[in-house]
Amino acid sequence: MDQQQKDVRFMQEAINEATKAAAIGEVPIGAIVVYNDEIIARAHNLRETSQNAITHAELMAIQQACEVIGSWRLEETTLYVTLEPCPMCAGAILQSRVPRVVYGARDIKAGCVDSLYHLLNDARFNHECDVTEGVLAEETGALLTDFFRELRARKKEQKRLRKLAEQAHKDQ
Repeated sequence: MDQQQKDVRFMQEAINEATKAAAIGEVPIGAIVVYNDEIIARAHNLRETSQNAITHAELMAIQQACEVIGSWRLEETTLYVTLEPCPMCAGAILQSRVPRVVYGARDIKAGCVDSLYHLLNDARFNHECDVTEGVLAEETGALLTDFFRELRARKKEQKRLRKLAEQAHKDQ
């Protein structure tokens, strides 16, 4: 199996994690860490569930991988994530020495790998990453688009129902 096929296979696993997040009302972002062609960590966003700003999929997957390897240095791993990492996650990737990052969709509002900044390839840091972008980008982007479309529709319906309830209360 060549690297491109591996990237697709592992990104599908990250998508599976993202789907788990969506199922519990979280923004559908999933991440996995691969070491020697084996998945050693997997996570999905839990920020809403935990009410903790740092429970991003990447951070939790990195933490699990460090526990599995027994070191904070993840020097022979690849991180797969469905959305371009934010500045916090990009920082954790650099700090944990992940050598390769593969992501799906770009994040034009908060992405710090290619969209807003190029943190993982900034030579001023003591570590740089090999980055592969756009793996299953349509699928990962669609997960996010569909999630936010449904969220807006639910909020609109809740607002409509609230107005109806208020009107019914006034009419009594």
